[in-house]
Amino acid sequence: MDNILVVILSATLIATLLNIVLKKFHIPTIIGYIFTGTIIAYIFGLNEANSNDSLHHIAEFGIVFLMFTIGLEFSIEHLMSMKKEVFFNGLIQVMVTGGIFSLGAQYLFEIEQKSAIVIGFALALSSTAIVLKILNDNGNIHSIYGRKVLGILLFQDIAVIPLLLMINIFSSTNSSVSSLLYETIISALIVLGLLYIIGKYVLNHFLSKVVSSDSEEIFVASVLLIVISASYLAHTFGFTYSLGAFIAGMMISETKYKHQIEADLVPFRDLLLGLFFITIGMQIDIQIIQSYFFQIIVLLILVMVIKIGVIFLLLASYLNKRISFKAAVSISQVGEFSLAVFALANSSSLIDATINQILIVMVVFSMILTPFILKNIKNIADFFIQEDMQSEHMICSSGFHGHIVVCGYGKLGQEIVYRLKKMNITYLVIEHDINLVKLGESRNEPVFFGNAARKSILHQANVENCRAVIVAINNEKKLRLILEILASFKKRINTVVRVADYEEKKLIEDLHVKHVVNEGREVAKSLIKEAFE
Repeated sequence: MDNILVVILSATLIATLLNIVLKKFHIPTIIGYIFTGTIIAYIFGLNEANSNDSLHHIAEFGIVFLMFTIGLEFSIEHLMSMKKEVFFNGLIQVMVTGGIFSLGAQYLFEIEQKSAIVIGFALALSSTAIVLKILNDNGNIHSIYGRKVLGILLFQDIAVIPLLLMINIFSSTNSSVSSLLYETIISALIVLGLLYIIGKYVLNHFLSKVVSSDSEEIFVASVLLIVISASYLAHTFGFTYSLGAFIAGMMISETKYKHQIEADLVPFRDLLLGLFFITIGMQIDIQIIQSYFFQIIVLLILVMVIKIGVIFLLLASYLNKRISFKAAVSISQVGEFSLAVFALANSSSLIDATINQILIVMVVFSMILTPFILKNIKNIADFFIQEDMQSEHMICSSGFHGHIVVCGYGKLGQEIVYRLKKMNITYLVIEHDINLVKLGESRNEPVFFGNAARKSILHQANVENCRAVIVAINNEKKLRLILEILASFKKRINTVVRVADYEEKKLIEDLHVKHVVNEGREVAKSLIKEAFE
């Protein structure tokens, strides 16, 4: 017992210190957890735990909550609005890339066919956790290339489910593939039917009773109960715990308690994911890294180059080359779901231990590179392709809600943005000067190229669901035009306007804008106030 406590305390200390250092270099905490696992394994001699059933259970419990999180954020409506990005781009990317890697594994590295298929399609997946977090932070998630990246990542997340089922089928030696598929389909229909009935007729009523108890502990415990029960039900019918957790997340995402559950479960999710990645780190053998370092680096380069090539050719068939290239480079890494697939395949004896080690290390290296690649994506794109640089800055997604829309990124616009950032308020900027757009991009700010005097641009900025529109431009004619377009929306939009003086204010009086800031008057008041102080 004392030894376990020492291991837990040491792991917590090492993970905390490592992640503090890694965060300074914008390296995700996932990498810190993996390194922690490796260090702990060698300090306490836990490498033999790889064959321990309890280690695999801990790892699978981490995957359960990873899949639950994806299910919770899974929106059918959102998916349908991005049909081409998800089902066309995503399907082709996964099938073509997975096919190339599977054939390469089978014929170049002489890996058994079933194992080659699992490895190939696992390598086709990218890091949803790292890429989306960085794109969200810098606002590029709402650009054209960000939307393409989001669509492909969404399909990859969905593709994990059949991939995990595939491992189940491949690892079974008792039945033929056809009978296994038949049993799997019947079992799937039963599980989905039961969970659908529970989700539609029981879940909302149950959660409303829990909420009426006015106890946060009971609420969190009830959610954990739902997740674990759904996971166990799926496992009882021969599926992975992860599939049950994913469906549980989707059921809960349809309830009015979704956002509260998300907020309450974030600490559990992050802690359990941390545990999962620590167990991955515990499986890393440093001797294998030393023995196969050259092969790991060559494999890393090959995988990333092939993924870039496939995604670039796919998108360049209908998009400009620069946007296609940026999207391809953004998701050229291999992601956390691949680690989950490799862990399950290894425990099912589908992947050799040495090959598993090489793949894990290669994935970790690609994930370490990702933050640096995304941070310098503009410079990388500049080096290879310099065509049509304006369109890549245009806003494409309407994913913003409850945000501030700032029209203009001149001196005043920049000051507004600075203050909004300090207040931690979500915002986006529409600017028609490409040089100012590039300035905003260099500062990692969500500044998009577009003419705010066009209704389609304002619609894409989702002004109908914003908190306010702040118009910070100096052109009187354009100011009037923007206000007329804002007034044409069916929903009344909270608009704040800056005018230079009383004369300019008179030009827009008939539009009945409630919030007009007279720059000349306000500056005069401030100067007099300062003078008397």
